[in-house]
Amino acid sequence: MGLLAVEMFVTKDGHLLANEMAPRPHNSGHWTIDACITDQFEQFVRAVCGLPLGSPERHSDAIMKNLIGDDVHDWPNILRDPVAKLHLYGKAEAREGRKMGHVTHLSPRKL
Repeated sequence: MGLLAVEMFVTKDGHLLANEMAPRPHNSGHWTIDACITDQFEQFVRAVCGLPLGSPERHSDAIMKNLIGDDVHDWPNILRDPVAKLHLYGKAEAREGRKMGHVTHLSPRKL
């Protein structure tokens, strides 16, 4: 058993491009930590341990933004937003192009 995450993009002319393949939960799904009943990391552990899978249902709509390089220094302003969920990756040095964390903005789903 294993996991292969495939990040894809749809071009303006409708073509599908595979951008990245990763043998792990992928950072494009980090929004599931805050917006789903069972996030991708817990679901992965359940699967490899032979445990029952949890519900992947979304309880909130989410917009996730990666914090790249010096974006991470804006964390005090990010936390002023009451619906922002800040995740810092604990990397010691911010460099251009380096993912330092992400922020997820939630809005409850209307059922």
